[in-house]
Amino acid sequence: MKTIKHIQSLLVIIIACMTLGSCNNELDVTKSFPFTVETMPVPKELSQGETIEIRCTLTCPANYSGTKYTIRYFQYDGDGILRMGKDGEPFIPNDRYPVEKGDFRLYYTSQSTEQQSLEIVFEDNMGHSQVVEFDFNNKRDDNTIKE
Repeated sequence: MKTIKHIQSLLVIIIACMTLGSCNNELDVTKSFPFTVETMPVPKELSQGETIEIRCTLTCPANYSGTKYTIRYFQYDGDGILRMGKDGEPFIPNDRYPVEKGDFRLYYTSQSTEQQSLEIVFEDNMGHSQVVEFDFNNKRDDNTIKE
């Protein structure tokens, strides 16, 4: 009988040690939240020199003050200029620029008479990224003879 009580006592001590030993005094705080970027529809055709507005919304389900967002772009077909705001400085391809959560506007100016394709990448400092791609065809003049 004494042996069974010793075994039970030993089991209680082992379970208590395992339960209490796995705890720590630090609070687990989630700092990394996925985000989404939504854009309004844009025209499919652009003339050379034409500028379009790309309305964007960057949202995150939680609000962690340490999160920083950046934007960069790469144009793999055609030629054009992307900027933040109508009078903003033109972005340099693959350079990162800070962007705030919420609504903002990008402006793309076509500098090509051919098809244009660009990829805009939004990233946070926690390793999440969101890619938005745009393809534009050259807008034909109505006076152009079509074959």
